[in-house]
Amino acid sequence: MLLRILIPIVILTVGYFAARKLSTAIEPPTPQHVPPQKLRTEVVELQRTDYPVLLDTQGVVRAHYETPLTAAVSGTIIAIHPGFEDGAFFSKDEVLAELDPADFQASLAAASSRVARAEAALAQEEARAKQARLNWEDLGYDGEPSPLVLRIPQLKEANANVEAARAEYEQASLNLERTKIRAPFDGRVRVRNVGLGQAVGNSTPLGEVYATDYAEVRLPLTPNQLAFIDLPSRPDDEALEVTLTSAHSVSPEGESQQWPAKIVRSEGALDDASRELFAIARVDDPFGLKSGKPPLRIGQPVRASVEGRVLKDVFVIPRLALRGVGRIYLVDREDPAIIRTTIEPIWSTSEVLIVRDGLEAGQWLSTTRLPYAPDGAPVEVIESISVATPAEEISGS
Repeated sequence: MLLRILIPIVILTVGYFAARKLSTAIEPPTPQHVPPQKLRTEVVELQRTDYPVLLDTQGVVRAHYETPLTAAVSGTIIAIHPGFEDGAFFSKDEVLAELDPADFQASLAAASSRVARAEAALAQEEARAKQARLNWEDLGYDGEPSPLVLRIPQLKEANANVEAARAEYEQASLNLERTKIRAPFDGRVRVRNVGLGQAVGNSTPLGEVYATDYAEVRLPLTPNQLAFIDLPSRPDDEALEVTLTSAHSVSPEGESQQWPAKIVRSEGALDDASRELFAIARVDDPFGLKSGKPPLRIGQPVRASVEGRVLKDVFVIPRLALRGVGRIYLVDREDPAIIRTTIEPIWSTSEVLIVRDGLEAGQWLSTTRLPYAPDGAPVEVIESISVATPAEEISGS
């Protein structure tokens, strides 16, 4: 009975004290004063400089002229020389192939005999004409004898026969010489289309050859690029320096191979589809025959870096300092704070932006990527340096 009375009393007592404990008001924590956090940024000092524009483009190497090789006479091929193999080099007037000369040698012999007969007939006519004059004088006739008496028509005919016979001989001699197919210029064989024993006509393509003195690259330039370059358009215009870089192959040291070239002319019309203008770059000794440089190959794709105009008194802004579309952060030098500024670049690359107006020399440019920097936000400058990187180094990177 006593236990039944004590249990409710204990429960009520514990509940009473628990309720009082839970109902006690908790004092709020005392707020601590935290000083405002400043943004920290590195800055560079802007200075005006000259910036040489380099225009990037690409093209494909092509021969400066390429032609099908044909025979001037008909015949059967009896010899093909080493210079007339696919990829072989040859010199001007080098014999590449030979046709059977037998028929042409016979024609030359027949022409030679006709020349001899015509010259003999001419000598006889000259003797008759001389004798006719002597007879006229011996007979004592007065005046000049007529052309018929002096056999002038017969003499002219004999002279004409000699000229015709000599022309036939020269033609036969030329045809015999043409049985040796010679190279029209210093060049290289792209492909040979004929073989030994093949009969060819005077218009049969024997193969394709191209010149090796220099190669050309057709380089497209966009309308935006054309505003920053003065292309040669007349024969006396100065050529522009170009550096060609292989788009695929590299040297054994792992570096891209390069070749110097010059833009010597530009085409006279824009491309109908792209509205681009093509500049023609010339590469001397493209196969390294004289210089020993790595050879270019016809049809090889190359990248080109073309020297454009030099932009005077401009600011070179590192692209990493760009914050959004056309926006950079300047820092007030007197009271360091963010100044959000919009710029209009006149030229840009993957590394830099070139600005002419809207900035002043000596201003600080923030180069640290800030997650949020409202206009007027105070900043702490980590480092203040001048723009020491030359424009030439930036442009070449």
